[in-house]
Amino acid sequence: MASEKKTGERVGLLDELRGFAIICMVVYHALYDLNFIFGVKVPVFFDDWFDIIQSSFAGLFIFISGTVCRYSHNNLKRGAQCFFFGMILTFLIPFFVNGTVYFGILHFLGISMMIFGLSEKVLDVMPALVGIIVFGLLFALSYNVMIDYNSGTGGYFGIEGLFKWMLPEKLYSVGVLFPLGFNSSSFGSMDYFPLFPWLFLFLAGSYFGIWAKNGSLPKFFYRVHIKWLAAVGRYTIWIYMLHQPIVYLIFSLIFR
Repeated sequence: MASEKKTGERVGLLDELRGFAIICMVVYHALYDLNFIFGVKVPVFFDDWFDIIQSSFAGLFIFISGTVCRYSHNNLKRGAQCFFFGMILTFLIPFFVNGTVYFGILHFLGISMMIFGLSEKVLDVMPALVGIIVFGLLFALSYNVMIDYNSGTGGYFGIEGLFKWMLPEKLYSVGVLFPLGFNSSSFGSMDYFPLFPWLFLFLAGSYFGIWAKNGSLPKFFYRVHIKWLAAVGRYTIWIYMLHQPIVYLIFSLIFR
């Protein structure tokens, strides 16, 4: 029956949410291309609330990516493939635009999958609820590790309004540490998701995946409510790989 929950059953709602997140990501990148490549200004792109929305759907995508790691039989292989796709983008993008991607979402997800694959048995020492709380808190505490050199914010461990532990400036002058979130003022990437803070959100999602895989979530999580959106959610990596060339081609035909 459709309402029955089984161990290891695919979670329809998560597919739909991941599909929604990747669609939002495609829209965001399309607006980025319009503003910074084709010179078509879209004012909403520069509003503070739009940055919050962008971070929210990116965080949702990362959390769900951690969740579905529980369904994989070989996260090391999946992670290596994902990172390889990210490196393809790093090398190909400069042939089309002035810029590239250093440690974007695919690089991040690839490394995170491999970290999870290597440490799954250690992580499973903690119960699911404890893991979600611990890594959710670490995500919040490390959210401002990155420095936004435009606004001068970030560079600390803590929560705004509660406490701040300012991190040594030397960390940010060592260029090779940008995958960890210690980005220098000269660092630039068209897409950037460092391990701090996003790895903690990914790992929090992996603990949520224990409940999902065990059939412990409410029944409506396992149903498919919007078939086409769930289908989109099952092919996110290919959509991410292919959407930028397609969007670039369409805009090139329109504006050039």
